[in-house]
Amino acid sequence: MSASQPLPPPTAQPSPPAPTSVLSPVLPPVLAEVVRSGFVEGRHRGSLVVLGADGAVELALGEVTAPVFPRSSNKPMQAAGVLRAGLDLAGERLALAAASHSGEPFHRGLVRRMLDEYGLDPDLLQCPPDLPLDAEERETYLASGAAPDRITMNCSGKHTAMLAVCARRGWPLESYLDPEHPLQRIIHRVVEDAAGEPVAAVGTDGCGAPLMAISLVGLARAFRSFAGAEPGSAERRVADAMRAHPEYVAGTRRADTWLMREVPGTLSKMGAEAVQAVALPDGRALAFKVEDGATRALGPVLARALTLLGVEGPVVDRIGRAPLLGGGHEVGEVRAAF
Repeated sequence: MSASQPLPPPTAQPSPPAPTSVLSPVLPPVLAEVVRSGFVEGRHRGSLVVLGADGAVELALGEVTAPVFPRSSNKPMQAAGVLRAGLDLAGERLALAAASHSGEPFHRGLVRRMLDEYGLDPDLLQCPPDLPLDAEERETYLASGAAPDRITMNCSGKHTAMLAVCARRGWPLESYLDPEHPLQRIIHRVVEDAAGEPVAAVGTDGCGAPLMAISLVGLARAFRSFAGAEPGSAERRVADAMRAHPEYVAGTRRADTWLMREVPGTLSKMGAEAVQAVALPDGRALAFKVEDGATRALGPVLARALTLLGVEGPVVDRIGRAPLLGGGHEVGEVRAAF
C-alpha cells in the first residue's frame, strides 16, 4: 500500500462482556469517616440494615435488598449444611467449622486433631496455604521459622468439616468444593432457607469454597433465624456452639469473640471485604457491608450499630476504637458517621 493511499477503517472488535455487578449508580451513604488532626481525610461508604425483634426492617441505609457476597459471614450456614449432611459435630469442633480463626496454636491443634479423628490427610485440604490471620500470631509464627500452611489458613476448620462429612457419606473428596457436589447443594439450600430468599449468584470465596450471594436483609434474617432456632436443630446447634466457644470462631484478640463472650446470647460473624452480621437473643439483628472493603471501618460501624440496638458497655467501646497515629502518637480516629 502506497503512502498516498488512505488507510482502511479499523476492523470492529467485539467488546468484552462487562463484569456482573450489583453496585448502585447512586452513591451509598457514608458509614465511617477517617479523621486526622480534626480534618476529615477520607470516607467509607456502605449499606446497613437493622431488623427489629419481629424481623421487620427498622433501619435501612443504602442498598440493603441488593445481593452481596457475605464472604465468611456465610460460615454459620455452611456449618449447618455440614450437620444437615450427617456429620455429628459439637462444642469447639462445631465452632471451628464456622470459624475464620486467627491461626493461634489452639486453632491449629484442633484442626490437626479433627483431621486425625476422621482419618484425613492434611493434603486433602483445598484451602490455600496461608499465615495466621491475627497480626500478633503471624509475627510469632514467622519468627519460629514456620511457613504458610493449609492448616494455618483461617478457613481450615470449615474445610476439615466439609471433608469429614464427605468421607462419612462416601462422597467424592477431590471435588468437595464443586458447587454441584452433594454437600454444596445442601449448603445452597441452607443459605436460601435461612435468608428467606433465593441465592442471587454463586462465586468462589478466598478459600476456594462456593460463595452464595444474598441481600443484607437476607443475611440479617439468616442470623436472626439461627439465634432463635428450635433447640436441637442444625441452625441452633451451630449458634450455640459459636456462642459457647467464641474464641474458636475468631481468636483471643477479635471483635466477634469479645462480643459473643461479653454480651450473652449474641451471635456474631465478620466476613472479608468488611461484611458483618450480628443477631441478639431477643430477635433483633443487623448486617452491613463497607463498600470499599476497608476492614478498618468494621469496628466503628459495628459499635455504632450495636448502640442503635441498645447494646452498651466496655465491649462496644473496645470494638469501636480505631485510632490513627501520627509520629507514633494518636492524632485521630476512624469513626462512625450515622
